[in-house]
Parts: sequence; C-alpha cells; structure tokens
Amino acid sequence: MSSSQNGASGPTRAKDAAPFPWTGMLALAAAAFLAVTSETLPTGLLPEIAAGLHSTTPETGMLVSVYAFTVVVAAAPLTALTRRIPRRLLVVIVIVVIGLSSLLLAVSPNYGVAVVARITGGMAHGVFWAVTGAYAGHIVPSHQLARAVSITSGGVSLALILGAPLATILGHAVGWRIAFAVVGCLLVVGSVVVGTMLLMVSAAPAQTMTGGVPTVTRGFALRRDPSIRPVIVVCVLTGLVTLGSFTLNAYIAPFVADAMGLGTGAVGPMLFVGGLMGAVGVVLVGTWLGRSPGRSAAFCLVFTAVGVAVLAVVPGVPPVAIAAFALWALAFGCLPPLLQTQLLHAASARFRDTASALYTTSFNVGIGGGAVIGGAVYAVLGIDAVPWTALVILVIALIMFGVTARARSRSQPGVDRDTEMRAGPEAA
Repeated sequence: MSSSQNGASGPTRAKDAAPFPWTGMLALAAAAFLAVTSETLPTGLLPEIAAGLHSTTPETGMLVSVYAFTVVVAAAPLTALTRRIPRRLLVVIVIVVIGLSSLLLAVSPNYGVAVVARITGGMAHGVFWAVTGAYAGHIVPSHQLARAVSITSGGVSLALILGAPLATILGHAVGWRIAFAVVGCLLVVGSVVVGTMLLMVSAAPAQTMTGGVPTVTRGFALRRDPSIRPVIVVCVLTGLVTLGSFTLNAYIAPFVADAMGLGTGAVGPMLFVGGLMGAVGVVLVGTWLGRSPGRSAAFCLVFTAVGVAVLAVVPGVPPVAIAAFALWALAFGCLPPLLQTQLLHAASARFRDTASALYTTSFNVGIGGGAVIGGAVYAVLGIDAVPWTALVILVIALIMFGVTARARSRSQPGVDRDTEMRAGPEAA
C-alpha cells in the first residue's frame, strides 16, 4: 500500500527516516506481558479456583469465556467512546483496571463476584488491545511492521513463559487467591512504569495524533473503506484458528494432569514449555517468517493442526505428547503476530484502529468460544475428546485459508512477493 493510499505521504516519509522506536515498542511489550498474565492465569489453576468458589471445573472454565466474550462485546464500542483520551493515558488506565479486576477475583467470596471481576477485566482488556494493536501501525513504516508486532507479541510470549507459569506455581504453593493478588498488585505498579516509558515516546505518535485524538479514528467507516474485505478475512481466520487452539488450551490443566497422566505438578512446567516455544515463534516471525506472512501463516497453521492431532491420538505417551505439545505451542505462537502483521498491511491508515478493534474481537471470540466448546465436550465426553474437537476446528480453518488463498491467486495471478506481504491472507 502506497503512502498516497494511506493519505499521509509526509508522515509516512518521516516514519521511514526515523529510527526504530525501541522504547515505545518495549513499553507496549511490557504492557502486554502484564495484561496477558492476568488474562491467562485461570487456565493453570482451574481445579483450585473451582474448589475455592464451590463450582465445577467446566463451570470455572467459563470464567475464561466470560472474560473473552466481554472483550468481544466491549472492544469496538469502548474504543470509540474513549477515542478522545490520549493513547498513553488510556493504556495506563486500562492496565490499572485489569489489575483491580485481578484483586477483586482474589477476594471473591463466590462465583458471581468472580464473574463480575472477569467482566471488569475483560472490558479494560478489549480497549487495551484495540489501542496497542494499532499503535505499531502509527509509529513505524510498513517494512518494519513485522518487527514491531513481534516485539509486542514478545510481551505475550514472556507472559506465557514466566508470568502465567510462575503465577500458577505460586498458586499451587500458597493458594490461587494469593497468586491473583500478586498479579493484581504488579499490574497496578507496572502501569506507572509502562506509562513512564510511553511518555518518552513523543515524536512518532504525534505524527498521527491531534490533541491526543488519533486522526485516523474518527468513526467506523466500514462501508466506505476499501480495506474492509481483507481485514474481515484476517479477522475470520484469526477467530477460527484461536477457536481451535483454545478449545484445548482453556482446559490444558486437566489435560496435562489427567489425559497426559503427568499430575497437577506438571501443569506449571508445561505452561513454561508452551510459553518458551511461543517466544521462539515470535522471534522467527520477527527475523524470518514475517517476510512472507501469508505463506508462513499457512505453514504454521498446518503444524498447529499436526501438534493437536498427535495430542489427540497419543496423549498418554509422555515423550511423544510433550513433543507434540511443544510443536503446537511453537506453531500457534507464530500465528497471532503473522495474522496481525497481515492485518496492519491490509488496513488503510485511517482504518487501523477500527481494524485492530475487530481483530481483538475475533481473537477473543475464539478464546471464549473455545472455552465454551471445550467445556461442553469435557463435561459430556471427558477430557480425552477435547483435542479431537479442537482438531476438527483447525482443519476447517485450514480449508478456509486454502480457499481464500486460491481465490486471491486466481484474481491476481501476477502478484509479486512484496504485494503478497501487503495484501492480507488472501494473498498467502
């Protein structure tokens, strides 16, 4: 997409000449680390939370769904309502609210209060990802998008490597309530650090802001913007891929303990392995796979399905199952930054905030829907049936990916590699 198409040739040339904004991107990575640690913590402590709230494990798994569906409902409208708040201040506010929601969950006397806590966190989380998801597109040129998205995604991976596993181990050792309280306090304190780092970034964001309001986000011009079709394709694919993975991932604690036969003590270490593989995937995207995000996403989706298939077939053979788990985590870890890179390439500059809100919505539809589907299958058929259900959804995502890629190649048979990187998943 040319700078003239973005309607900002001057700012685009300035971004091209400016050094890479490491401080700002590292601040966003730190914010992502804090937010994702809070979001994913329940998955490693489901049995303990269920006992503390006097509910069943599948019911407690719905706390993941409640959080995700709140993001789905709230992301777009709250992003519009908060568009006049300066972006850096808004990031700090939503991190604080997420922290307070974790603290509320830590002292929840019953399941109802826990649901309120997750709804509160989900509302803030939706705004967080809508704002930070578009931030990279505003402060870096298009050829640096994969690196910028990978750095932000690195915060997510670090949360999966250190944040959630360490908090899970802490929860097993001293109780799940203390784990949530510690995470909540870290979020509140960390918001100050993140805000300070973001305040050090001034020149680049100013190119796309007027009085603290992003000039590219004045409304939801869904019908008029020419980039809406490829954006929607990315979002639908993101939703399907996430739905398939989180059908199993939302119930990884009972799967590791029971289906794999490793016991509850292995849940934290397995989450660490999964997070480490996800971090490797993010590095691969930033250094290599991001050069051709469409083609790379196709390969990673295939390997994601392969890893889940092996887990479905031989969960009780530890060496094979652990290797399959690592493959699944590595391949799926590559997909969010690859798909988000495609989204930012596909969306016009004025549409990026809205596109990021839609992406956040689709991702959380997948998370929440996966928890619902996995919980229903778990309750009726048992934990062994959950990976088979996840595999079916991933195969559907593969079919859709192939169909959209074929349709795009037929309509533009002469598309080159550089065009492929800017055109979204249909050019894969």
